[in-house]
Amino acid sequence: MDKDTIICRCEELSFEEIEEVICLGAESFDDIKRITRCGMGPCQAKICADLVSKMIHEQTGKIYEEIPMPRMRMPVSPISIETLSTNSQHFSTVKSVLDEVELEDGKVR
Repeated sequence: MDKDTIICRCEELSFEEIEEVICLGAESFDDIKRITRCGMGPCQAKICADLVSKMIHEQTGKIYEEIPMPRMRMPVSPISIETLSTNSQHFSTVKSVLDEVELEDGKVR
């Protein structure tokens, strides 16, 4: 793989940058994550986890299947300010703009 190839698109980390961290002693995805922020973008390592695990396998000789997957963040949904300010126990998440779009026969009205 080319040294300039982007491995983590979200954090714009190249093959060379990940390789350097592994050479410094990183042995797991979480080690690399702590140093580079790899896997901390919007995709939460869905794209780069496999590539990074393969790099760890190739450079350290660790068995690929034994390399632990990165820890994931809990999904977060925004809640309204009103819910926070009233300490309400009954609330729903904030709707996105797409929730307000009405479809008719598969087309936006």
